[in-house]
Amino acid sequence: INGNIYPVPDPRFPFLGVHFTPRMDGEVWLGPNAVLAFAREGYSWSKFNLKDLAEVLVYPGFYRLAGKYLGYGLDQMLGSIFIRRAVKELQKYVPEVEASDISRGPAGVRAQAMNTDGDLVGDFIFSSGDSGLGARVLHCRNAPSPAATSSLAIAKMVVDKMEQQFNLKLN
Repeated sequence: INGNIYPVPDPRFPFLGVHFTPRMDGEVWLGPNAVLAFAREGYSWSKFNLKDLAEVLVYPGFYRLAGKYLGYGLDQMLGSIFIRRAVKELQKYVPEVEASDISRGPAGVRAQAMNTDGDLVGDFIFSSGDSGLGARVLHCRNAPSPAATSSLAIAKMVVDKMEQQFNLKLN
């Protein structure tokens, strides 16, 4: 594999799907998959935080999202646990891939904003406090893609928002 392989996103789902990412050291990382983390810092299946999970389970949007994508979500979770199950999806793009070619790598947790209707928020959310120090801080939450954090266009959007919010002239 000499370059990135991404599927055409399925418009029925708010998730990208599996892809292949070659790395500088010659390894090829596979992923992502969309699974529920049982902790904010849940980088493995064994990481569990009751308080974090309870926050998810009492949020009405979670049940609406789960209801919309239950089959897809369960399939993603099973593929994460059982590599052989994930191989079938990978072979759609690289038929030669076998389960023996795959070893578990690092996991990431993507914090994804969701509204109470169970829809994933597809853009940044900006907020500040109302007074004191909080009013002088601009929070940018919900980077919907890891690649978005290095985008110059997004940096310009953040600068524009700062200029507007704090009455600055940075350009």
